[in-house]
Amino acid sequence: MASHHKNLSDFSHIEVASAAPYRFGIVVSQWNAEVTGALLDGAYEALIKHGASEENIQVVQVPGSYELTGGADILLRDRQLDAVICLGCVIQGETRHFDFICSAVAHGITQVALKHNKPAIFGVLTTDNLQQALDRAGGKHGNKGEEAAITAIQMAALSGSHQP
Repeated sequence: MASHHKNLSDFSHIEVASAAPYRFGIVVSQWNAEVTGALLDGAYEALIKHGASEENIQVVQVPGSYELTGGADILLRDRQLDAVICLGCVIQGETRHFDFICSAVAHGITQVALKHNKPAIFGVLTTDNLQQALDRAGGKHGNKGEEAAITAIQMAALSGSHQP
């Protein structure tokens, strides 16, 4: 595994744009709350660290990862946002449910981005077990929520919806 001993949330090698001119939505799954809460904390803190104001960050919760797509669509349809971050966690079980959910969520988030012509960021952990999820939600491999927030900032800047 390439990430065996690596903190994946190290952005010291890139220049991250200022988040100050942008408005962000964060859609977070309530399922696997221990993990998704940590992802939310990482995303929110990263946006603030890079200049976003609290009033320009809207957080909504949805029941599970499957509902992230609908939540993102609602936010982008009804709000003046520059990007939406989708945070969830799907842990492999004994059935194929994992495969169907992961595929649906990945495709759904992509479709929402294309439909609204706005960045919709995939911040969903798809792990074999809870420990792997915790390792990627503020543990030894960093915080995927932070990574998703940096991606949202960079994509908002790329889209040019506001001129920084």
